[in-house]
Amino acid sequence: MIGEAALTLATGRMEIAPDRLAALFDSHHQRPYRLARRLAGDADEARDLVQETFLRAARARHVPEGRSGEEAWLVRVLVNLCRDRWRQTADRRRLTLRYEPFPHTTGGDPEAALVARSMVRWALAALPPRRRAVVVMHELEGAAVPEIARSLGVRAVTVRWHLSVARRELRRILRSHFDD
Repeated sequence: MIGEAALTLATGRMEIAPDRLAALFDSHHQRPYRLARRLAGDADEARDLVQETFLRAARARHVPEGRSGEEAWLVRVLVNLCRDRWRQTADRRRLTLRYEPFPHTTGGDPEAALVARSMVRWALAALPPRRRAVVVMHELEGAAVPEIARSLGVRAVTVRWHLSVARRELRRILRSHFDD
């Protein structure tokens, strides 16, 4: 259990009760970590994102009650943190993507599967943050459109639009790479 003094020291202030925060973490830490792992691509960064998510929960004046409300709130905070990080590194990432050659692959061996996964990560990294989050949540996490809409605080039609546009962009990104 998280000590109140340690949490107050780490966060600067604490708005929700330590017992509620501990229960929130115990109930929900796995879903945000899985999502952060897929969005960040790096285990250390994913742990940092989850930690920051729960620090925001500790500082929040109100975290919704109920399992689905709590989880949706945590996912929304996590996605917003990811979007902030992606924006901060967007210029550097664009340069890296532009000048890093990407290997072509054929066949069905394990090495080809690894290269294909790398290509998907590479293409996802080129998407704008909101679209990337929607694709990851839908295609990799298996979340339904209404669930994603609730988590992100948008309408289902907006999620479907982001999915449609993101799929077209991914297709264009991957095709342009192979056409070079």
